[in-house]
Amino acid sequence: MSIIFERIVRFIKSLYPGENPVPLHAPRFTGNEKKYLMDCIDTTYVSYVGEYVSRFEDEMRRFTGAKCAVAVSSGTAALHAALLLVEVAPGDEVITQPLTFVATANAISYCGAKPVFMDVQRSTLGLDPDKLNDFLINNGILKSDGRCYNKATGRKIAACVPVHTFGHPVRIDQIMEICQKFHIPVVEDAAEALGSFYKGQHAGTFGDFGIISFNGNKPVTTGGGGMIITNNETYAVKAKHLTTTAKQPHQWEFIHDGIGYNYRLPNINAAVGCAQLECFAGVLENKRTTTQLYKQFFQEIGMPFITEPEHARSNYWLNAIVLKDRQEREDFLQYSRGNGIQTRPVWTLMSKLPMYQKCQCTSLETAQWLEDRLVNIPSSVRL
Repeated sequence: MSIIFERIVRFIKSLYPGENPVPLHAPRFTGNEKKYLMDCIDTTYVSYVGEYVSRFEDEMRRFTGAKCAVAVSSGTAALHAALLLVEVAPGDEVITQPLTFVATANAISYCGAKPVFMDVQRSTLGLDPDKLNDFLINNGILKSDGRCYNKATGRKIAACVPVHTFGHPVRIDQIMEICQKFHIPVVEDAAEALGSFYKGQHAGTFGDFGIISFNGNKPVTTGGGGMIITNNETYAVKAKHLTTTAKQPHQWEFIHDGIGYNYRLPNINAAVGCAQLECFAGVLENKRTTTQLYKQFFQEIGMPFITEPEHARSNYWLNAIVLKDRQEREDFLQYSRGNGIQTRPVWTLMSKLPMYQKCQCTSLETAQWLEDRLVNIPSSVRL
């Protein structure tokens, strides 16, 4: 395999000449970032009070088609707040997938709830609606309070969090239909999916809430930041209140009517986000071109390459290949990283982490198959 690995490394370096090592996904600042940052500094509005926060929210509404957007300090903060707003409480359960970044499960834990892990699909890398439906038919029961409970544990199933993994949309329409039948709110973890669409609708706009991340390795970055999107205006008002320390508006009094969170996005971060969004159409086109080059190359050498699912248009945040088995995965990671290419395996399944090993889960055959084989390869915008 060393000859194949050498070809892969050589090809990746040809896509990113002059970058050594070739990063997995580096931020690019080619627009008005410096100009808007200097404007923030000159006006002294660098915290969450400032025009760039409102402008960033407005532009995110327009881009995603969501009615409302609330800018927050991280994707994790966005997910935590969204789960609280659909009333996930201590002792509840939240259905999600094991193939995800740890923030998904952690945000559930912040609410005092327990994740329930269900398998994913190879075609989407996200929550399998058929497995979800089977689980709820066999384990879910609607009680007189109108909520769904888990027969096995007696706990309320308070929410479902499907993940649009690497920007590839899940079969969210089917997941929504199943969850509506069982009265389960849906919070879409679209942290990686800004610019991804399913059947012409932006990821994150199907459920009660969607959340997006602007971490440094995302296609649009604010350094650190996130966004809550929703089509429910009442939810949006509550989200802004909850993430601004639950402070009631008053000229001088400090009156807080609940336990709130200091989760609002600073103006200085939003300024970077506004500049990034101005260039985002070009970013998406650049990334699709790179993906097409990868797709053709890996087809020629006979190695499986992850492409967008049926009915979806992915942002291709992180491109991924599928190795033969765990050993080949390890060999490729060692070879590529040792030759100046930043690659990474998919995350260790959440159900294997010490804090989540006792959580209920279905058979995770597909998730395990992917953990053993999937590797992300450099996906930055090519300069």
